[in-house]
Amino acid sequence: MTHPGEPHRDDLSGRLNWLRAGVLGANDGIVSTAGLVVGVAGATADRTAILAAGVAGLVAGSLSMAGGEYVSVSTQRDTERAALRQEERELREMPEEEERELAGIYEDKGLSEELAARVARELTEQDPLRAHAEAELQIDPDNLTSPWQAAWASLVAFAAGALIPLIAIVLPPTQWRVWACAVAVLVGLVLTGVVSARLGSSRVGRAVRRNVVVGSLTMIVTYYVGLLFGVTLG
Repeated sequence: MTHPGEPHRDDLSGRLNWLRAGVLGANDGIVSTAGLVVGVAGATADRTAILAAGVAGLVAGSLSMAGGEYVSVSTQRDTERAALRQEERELREMPEEEERELAGIYEDKGLSEELAARVARELTEQDPLRAHAEAELQIDPDNLTSPWQAAWASLVAFAAGALIPLIAIVLPPTQWRVWACAVAVLVGLVLTGVVSARLGSSRVGRAVRRNVVVGSLTMIVTYYVGLLFGVTLG
């Protein structure tokens, strides 16, 4: 019996897949683009140069995140498929040994020997591959990780996150650019921290602090690097 609002494995793996890609993409978009445009702003007051650097960072970062997620999740999916093929072969060649192995898994989880054997037998009669995949491999054969889902989530999330510092630094007057960008970035990082914590059922404070600290350090370091570079060239 299920309960409203309670996550279950059938939908949890898919949700965690896009959540991980989306949150990482948004955070990376905010932090990396903020570091880029703040660093350039520390070196020059030219709005066009700052905008060009920010747009280039947005496009390159979005494609890089999407490509990286696609490759990473594709590798994971290939590994899952290989494990399922191996399990199918073992079920054909040694069905009795596999059923005893399944019973042993349930015994290790606390069932009695008799009950574990009965559970293994009944699950094997219904769908042996699913029974072994879920108990032995922790894989749902009908819900493998999706590389395209992760790639699109990363691309869209990175671009959305990158727009926050980019817009915040090119619109205000020169003397307010860095401060406006910093405030916008911190607000964005707080929001992504809250969203990731809520959807992942984790502690909000920890997620927000982690985001804010990383983002603040990135902007401070890159700004002074850009400032030093600008002074040196000047």
